[in-house]
Amino acid sequence: MPSAAEKPAAPIRWIEIAVPAHPEAVEAVSEILDRVGYNGIAVDVPLEGGPHIVKAYVVYDHAARVKVRRVKEAIGRLRAFGLGPVGEVALRRIADEDWLESWKSQFTPIAIGPFFVRPSWSTASAAGIEIVLDPGMAFGTGLHPTTRQCLEAVGRLDLAGRSVLDVGTGSGILAVAAAKRGAGRVVAVDVDPLAVRAAEENARRNDVSVEVALGSAADVPGAFDVVLGNLVADVLVRIAADLRARVARGGVLVCAGIVAEKEALVVRALADAGLARRRRDQREDWVRLDLA
Repeated sequence: MPSAAEKPAAPIRWIEIAVPAHPEAVEAVSEILDRVGYNGIAVDVPLEGGPHIVKAYVVYDHAARVKVRRVKEAIGRLRAFGLGPVGEVALRRIADEDWLESWKSQFTPIAIGPFFVRPSWSTASAAGIEIVLDPGMAFGTGLHPTTRQCLEAVGRLDLAGRSVLDVGTGSGILAVAAAKRGAGRVVAVDVDPLAVRAAEENARRNDVSVEVALGSAADVPGAFDVVLGNLVADVLVRIAADLRARVARGGVLVCAGIVAEKEALVVRALADAGLARRRRDQREDWVRLDLA
């Protein structure tokens, strides 16, 4: 009979939390699930229409019930913000000791503009400016169209010696990218303490200097040559004046996370604040605007 030390460890049991979400609500739902998910979240993107499915995994233990309740409460509050429809929270038990490796396989290295983004556990290499992230820390891994659009803009703009503000930084991927492109000063803010911690850790991981703080555009003094706002349309409309106040004379605002059907609302709000559209990019249902 094998001793206790020789007995194989019992497989870890998991609960999958899955929430269907309209594309515009994906980031907000992801932030909620990321607070409880082990090593972050995953997003299933439909091939043809239909909602995205945002998933998180929690260990099935005594704390799981509390985590699920918190998610359901937060999703309920999110619906009041008027983003795209958010479906009901679905739960599924998983007993698979190899789940973590399977989950990690969804996050593979990717080339975006001049950047090569790889998860921290990958040893892959390629030409380009390398950004190393832990996708489990916060939303913003380079996989979502809005993040790709903003990374491409960061890769195109002349940032050498210029100041950059990243509003709603999430994982910090855009701030890190700006620093790696030679920006003189990079400030990153987010209203979520978990995102602040994630951005700080990813800046250290990439050995770049980024000033990370809790807050939004209104909480940052001064003006910047480049302001990045990968948010959602309703938030961009609400803080349009604050974003404008952060753009220095001759500077540019790059904003994304805009579902095409709400583009006109964002353009009008930013125009009222004194910014005019200079460049537009659309990827799937998502629009990025460069304004000055």
